Order: sequence, then C-alpha cells, then structure tokens
Amino acid sequence: MFLELIATFAVGIGAAGIALVLGHLSRGRLPRYTAPFAAGIAMLCYVVWSEYTWADRTLGTLPDSVEVISAVEESKPWRPWTYVVPQVTRMMVLDRAGVQTNPAAPEILLADIYLFGRWAAPMMRPQLVDCAKAARADVSEAALADPAQAEWLAVGLEDPVIAALCQS
Repeated sequence: MFLELIATFAVGIGAAGIALVLGHLSRGRLPRYTAPFAAGIAMLCYVVWSEYTWADRTLGTLPDSVEVISAVEESKPWRPWTYVVPQVTRMMVLDRAGVQTNPAAPEILLADIYLFGRWAAPMMRPQLVDCAKAARADVSEAALADPAQAEWLAVGLEDPVIAALCQS
C-alpha cells in the first residue's frame, strides 16, 4: 500500500513536470493551473488503473496451475466509476496442481484454496472435499488421519470449490 502511494505521487509529479515543460515550450500560453490539473488527473487515472488491474496483476505472479473459482466484484460510493464497471476486490483461487487424494479415502480430495483480497494479506486454506456428498471441511491433523473426524459442511453443488473440483 505504501509503495502504491509513492507510485501515485511519482505519477503526479511526472505529469506536473510534463505540463511545466509544455508551458515553457508554449512560452507561457498554457494557464498556470495546467500543472496541478495534470498532476491530479494523472494520479486519479493511475489509481483507477491500479485498482482495476490488481486481480490480473496478482494472477500473473502465480503459476499456470491456479484457477480463479470465485471473484467478488464491488461498487463503492467513494469510487463512483465502480457503479459503471464493478471492481474485483477479492478472489478465491484453486491450485489444481496441488490437489491430492488419500489412498485410504480415495473419494476425498485435498485441495489448497488461496484467498486474495485487494488490501489484505493472502491466505491459504487447505480444504477436504467430498464430491459425493457435496461437502467440504477445513483441514486438521485429525481430519487428515481420518476424514470422518472432519467437521463437514454440506455446501451444495453450487459452492465454487465443489463446482471447480467435482464438476470438471
């Protein structure tokens, strides 16, 4: 967040500098408010670009084996442009390469689910998935040893994790 603030100021200073050079080259024909106006517009454009490309830039740093299974788009009153095009603020990502099965319980899948939020630290949530019952459970030591010990949640076939793992 701090680096984005620095980048926003740098964009503003750069735009103001360009406006000042253009004002000098035009021999003072540009109005005096051109530099702060250019800085403000450039900073706003950078912030909007940064917010809208966050999800794609984040996914670009991940391996090819990951897949977005759920994305939350939001609109905020202090960002009126998000009412026109909502912004992705959170994502749930599945690492397909890491999906495993237990030989003792082959119907149960173990998958790593990653949760990304725009201004939050990423979290990994290993999940046990039972496709036959459309249920999933958080992983614990007891659940890994014996999946019957897990606290299963019947989430249904529309759950993004169940849909991604069981209907593919």
